[in-house]
Formats: sequence, structure tokens, C-alpha cells
Amino acid sequence: MALSLLPAQHPQRVLLHNEIHARPAEIMQAPLAITHMVMLTDAAQREASREHVAALLRNHHRPLPDATTTHVLIDLGAFRLRWEQHTEFVAWTFSRPMAQASVADVREPETAIDTVPHGWLAALPGQCLSSLHLWVCKENAVDGAYLVRHMLQADTVVGSRVATDAGKIYTDFAIHADGFSRMLLLAGDELSPRRLGRLVQRLLEIETYRMAALLGLPAARKAASVLATAERELAELAHSIRCADSDNEPALLDRLTRLAGQVESEYAATHSRFSASSAYFELVDKRIQELQESRLDGIQTIREFMDRRLTPARSTCEWATRRQDALSERVSRVSSLLRTRVEIEQQQSSQQLLGTMNQRQGMQLKLQSTVEGLSVAAITYYITGLISYLAKGGSKLGWPWSPESTAAVAIPVVAFSVWWSLRRLHHKLFGKQH
Repeated sequence: MALSLLPAQHPQRVLLHNEIHARPAEIMQAPLAITHMVMLTDAAQREASREHVAALLRNHHRPLPDATTTHVLIDLGAFRLRWEQHTEFVAWTFSRPMAQASVADVREPETAIDTVPHGWLAALPGQCLSSLHLWVCKENAVDGAYLVRHMLQADTVVGSRVATDAGKIYTDFAIHADGFSRMLLLAGDELSPRRLGRLVQRLLEIETYRMAALLGLPAARKAASVLATAERELAELAHSIRCADSDNEPALLDRLTRLAGQVESEYAATHSRFSASSAYFELVDKRIQELQESRLDGIQTIREFMDRRLTPARSTCEWATRRQDALSERVSRVSSLLRTRVEIEQQQSSQQLLGTMNQRQGMQLKLQSTVEGLSVAAITYYITGLISYLAKGGSKLGWPWSPESTAAVAIPVVAFSVWWSLRRLHHKLFGKQH
């Protein structure tokens, strides 16, 4: 079917589809010298890293990577270069075939960077987090015990059979005088070039992710001192809140707010680092599992060594994360407790204020009733005066009563009428409240 006949395509379909093929393993054949370097970089250094690899390719008259390229694999004749850009670091892997005879020279072992321009190599952007020499030899062509004894530190050597007993891996997890760690891989005849490439990639990733995971350890140790101080201050605040009166609560609330800000600031500064370390530790576990290790007599496996030596650092990072979460929750609980206490006191003050207002309102009502009684008398007086004047005028027209008698009779009638009218008005306005 022609592409034009397909429905509308997602703009990132090809990119997402090709992600499964990103950073494929190389096809390798022993004997081989490999050097792997991991440079910790920020955003600017990662961009400079792309320019740095472009400069090398330009000198060899090779196509340059574009602005979106994060992986380069190219043969430059004297050596092969693999450049990988990750979120936090850039990985440089150099490899080249070596003569089988040169493997026996354990005093000056041949490395993959011997033919790399030294000035260019020294100017790699970023800070070196890991550097490793890996030699891949044919198991039946070398004396493995001799190489291990002379190339690695005997007291820290670990090793195992890998890839379903198709090869042997040895390392000492030590930084040697040249600043590089060392690994020795003895490949059996049944290890195909493609399987060998995948095995080498797993070994390099174990070293890379191991070092990247340990970046969380200094942050965990630094956070421990900050958390210890914050926990002591929180305990003091909790005790002060229990013993404080209402006058001290605003100051305590201010201290607690500042402590909460400090805890959240520390959490924000280290949370991403601890999350990344946790992900890297999981990748290390996964890559070690993929090695399919089996024991060599008298030597620790890589899994055993990592479990013994890497687990404490991993636990420290996880403990720091849990401690931060627990402290944040405790600060939140103490803050809620103090706010609840302040709110209760405010409600009590409000109730007292409402009680006082009710008392004042009662007094006002009593005063109002007194004023209303005076108002009834005053209104009655004025109305009776008017009636008296009417009676005086009516006497000339035949009104039989004198003005004084008329006023005397009218007073109770007028007073009752005025009082009754005010009661009706109150009832209409306030209902049963009065």
C-alpha cells in the first residue's frame, strides 16, 4: 500500500518506533581493546560534547552529527568510536582490534586510546565519572590465570562465568595508576560476535550505572546532617508547643513555618538525585542478571560483590529518602496540631466575644424597653393635649364634657392604644425574638 493511502500519521511515530533500536550493541570479535569513559555534564557541556565529536569527525572527513543526534557509532580506521549522550552524562567508547601477542605484555597492555589524539581526548567536555579499560581475549589463546594475576589486584579480584558459561569475566573494581579501572573478558569459541557485543555492552553499562547510582551517596550523607538538625529542632518545637501559652504561639508558628520551608527546600534539592540513583541501581541489577553468572572456584561473583559492597550505599540513599518523607509528614502533623490549637483558642475567643455581645444586646433591649415606656408616656401626653384642645373647641359646639374630664378619660385609652400599636409593630418586625 502506498504511503499516501495511509491515514494521518502521528508526527513522532518514526521517532518513537526507532527508539527500540536506539544504541544497539556492536558486533565484536576477539581479541579487542576497549576503553570506556563517562563524562558527567550539564546542558552546556552536553552541547559542547556534540561539537567535540563533530570536530573529530571533521578531521577525518566524516559526516557531522546534527542537533538532534544523541548516538554516533563510526569506524575511523585506527579505532572505532561510540558516542552516547544521556540525560546526565556522555559516554565515550573507543575500541580497536589488537594483536594476540600484545595481550601477554601485562606491564604495558595495549589500550584502545593509544591511537586516539591525546590533545582531543584530554579536552573531553565535563568531568570524568568513570574510565575503564576492557580487554577481550580468546579464552583458548591466552593464559587467563597469568593475565588476571598480573593485570588485576589479587586481593579484590572478582569474576565469574558469564553468558551461560560461554566466557569468563574478571575485574578488581580498582582505579589503577593510569586512572582507569580494568576488566578482562575471556571469550569462548561458542560466543558469537553478536553475543559478544551484547555482553560487552552489559559490562560497560554495569560500570557506568554503578558510578551514576553512587552520585546519590554524597547527597544522602549531606542530607543526613541537615535532617538531624531539623529533627532536633522539630522535637524542641513539639515540646515548646505542649508547654506554651497563647502569647507564644505566633512565634512558635513562625519557627515551624521556617522549619517546614527548610525541609521542603532540602527535599526539592535532593529528590531528583535520589530518584535517579534508585533508577540506576535497578539498571545495575538488571544488567548483572543478564550476565547469567555462574561461580568460579574461590572467587566472588560480580553479583555477590555488588550485593556486599553496593547495598550499603543503596540503603543509605533509600534511608535518606524515607527519612525526608517521614520528617516532612511529622512537620505537617505538628503544624496541623499547632494550627488546630490556635483555631480552638480563636473559637473560644469568638464565643466569649459573642457572649459579651449578647449581654450588651440584652442591656440595649432593656434600655430600649425603658425608652419605649417613656415614649408611650410622651406620645400619650401629646395626644391627650390635642384631645384637650379639641374638647375646648367642642364645648362651644355642644360637647357635654369639660376639657379636663375629656383628657382624663382619654389618657388610659390613648396610652393603651399607643402601647398596643408598638407591640404590634415589634411583633411584625422581630416575630418571636421579642
